[in-house]
Amino acid sequence: MAFKSDIEIAQEATPLHIKDVAAKLGLTEDNIEYYGKYKAKVDYNLLKDEKPGHKAKLILVTAINPTPAGEGKTTITVGTGDALTRLGKKTVIALREPSLGPVFGVKGGAAGGGYAQVVPMEDINLHFTGDFHAIGAANNLLAAMVDNHIYQGNELNIDTRRIVWRRCVDMNDRQLRNVVDGLGGRSQGVPREDGVDITVASEIMAAFCLATSIDDLKERFARIVVAYDRKGKAVTAGQLKAQGAMAALLKDALKPNLVQTLEGTPAFIHGGPFANIAHGCNSVMATRMALHLGDYVVTEAGFGADLGAEKFLDIKCRLTGLRPDAVIIVATIKALKYNGGVPKDNVGEENLEALEKGLPNLLKHVENITQVFGLPAVVALNRFANDTDAEIELVTRKCAELGVNVKMAEVWAKGGEGGLELAEEVIRLCEQPNDFKFSYDVDLPIKEKIRQIATKVYGADGVVYAGNSEREIRTLEKLGFGNLPICMAKTQYSLTDDQTKLGRPTGFNITIRSVTVSAGAGFIVALTGDIMKMPGLPKVPAAEKIDVDNDGRISGLF
Repeated sequence: MAFKSDIEIAQEATPLHIKDVAAKLGLTEDNIEYYGKYKAKVDYNLLKDEKPGHKAKLILVTAINPTPAGEGKTTITVGTGDALTRLGKKTVIALREPSLGPVFGVKGGAAGGGYAQVVPMEDINLHFTGDFHAIGAANNLLAAMVDNHIYQGNELNIDTRRIVWRRCVDMNDRQLRNVVDGLGGRSQGVPREDGVDITVASEIMAAFCLATSIDDLKERFARIVVAYDRKGKAVTAGQLKAQGAMAALLKDALKPNLVQTLEGTPAFIHGGPFANIAHGCNSVMATRMALHLGDYVVTEAGFGADLGAEKFLDIKCRLTGLRPDAVIIVATIKALKYNGGVPKDNVGEENLEALEKGLPNLLKHVENITQVFGLPAVVALNRFANDTDAEIELVTRKCAELGVNVKMAEVWAKGGEGGLELAEEVIRLCEQPNDFKFSYDVDLPIKEKIRQIATKVYGADGVVYAGNSEREIRTLEKLGFGNLPICMAKTQYSLTDDQTKLGRPTGFNITIRSVTVSAGAGFIVALTGDIMKMPGLPKVPAAEKIDVDNDGRISGLF
């Protein structure tokens, strides 16, 4: 049988009309706003109608540290949702929206894969319902109001050397990381150093995804620190009276987006912060909507359990009261061999020695979920044809030593049918005792919270503070921000802050180079290593392969 790309599989499907998907959740046309035949916005006022006694099960999907060999976390998320539907469970999937940065950069698409995808795949990957553009507009409105305030007389006495609010664009563009703007004479503004972040790293995206209502969104926006005045006091968006207009731009964007899988399982795809430089979770609004309308909700957090899952649990759950009932940890034997030192081109060959060397990466993520956070978990092995029985047995045995089962997943090739064994284990785990706890007490000093994440979750010996980071911490605590949770900005490729250190390194420290506050989102951001908020394109961008024909048919998304 000829190989079919993800986009070819998606384009050959015949999706249900979105009103029929909505009907599966008990929604009528009065509850939704159509964006064509296959997409809709859902009225968030439905969340006001609480169902007495209704308690849906929440399943979190995470993974090992990502590698070029691939893990397939979104694919497993979608396939598990379809498998639960096949088992007769009223299931809803909750995912993030893809950023145009990775779509045109490395990934070429982020809507699942094979026969475990959400559709319409092209729309989801390209613009979708315009949420990201609205978020970028709100971010840049605030930036414009900051500079206009300074130009019009600077009543708030903003120190132009201490403006911390940056503009954003949803594209990988390293050229914009550091710029000088306001050039061209007095009428063009005040010249200053500036910079641009990718939209998914903006605080607007993070606050948007944690907001529970329009009123909550406005309150979050009002708290955003945009600069410091000449006396060192924080200047906020609320002082600029920007929050109302910013929220108005997001009035429609805040409504969760409803789509479907290839098998017709309802899926909310809403918001999309990166997990290496933001909190990496879809919107609270969409997660709650899924829990409100379904009995089983499958959601994912970005990258490995050291990033997205840690932030889902320590930030999103802490701020919202959400609690997962079970966790799926996705791995592939290929990726584990890569962690064991095998080059990408050779990971398809049996190599038990390399697999055993790479397995500690998976086992650390298992320990994080089961021991640090106290949650029941299952390892989903995203199976490939050249995985051998001996390799599968080794992974199964090592995970069993930690009290965690391994289940095969073949959802890429078989859709929901290939995830039935995994789904049955998830159902079992959802009924197990749940001793969920956070990895740190939020009332601890900032440095102690960072230390606990570094030592407990990453396995570091300690933390080293570089540059002005310690002074920044003292300033934030003095300004009253010391009791916020921590959002670590760290490479996704390693448990350390050095992306070249694979497996489960020991004897390392985490280096903090800068500490800032995202007061609107409600957390402290600690930048580690050389992580940046604006990625660049690779030598051969995925954009080079993407095209569209005269009929509007897109190719090259994969």
